[in-house]
Amino acid sequence: MSNQIPIDQIAERVERLLVRYAELQRTNALLASQVETLTHERDGLKSRLNAARARVDALLERLPDALATHKDAP
Repeated sequence: MSNQIPIDQIAERVERLLVRYAELQRTNALLASQVETLTHERDGLKSRLNAARARVDALLERLPDALATHKDAP
């Protein structure tokens, strides 16, 4: 009978560990999903930033030509 108590305690601890393991798996899956979402968002923002930079660079390239044309006009 004295062996039964430690076995019950071990079984209870194993059950708690299994519950905790399942919780950690769910948390990990949620975090992985959030990382994927944020990665896509970051990639989209990088793309938008690069497009904006390209537009600003194009405007800056045109700026000196526009200033020179404006100075030459009567």
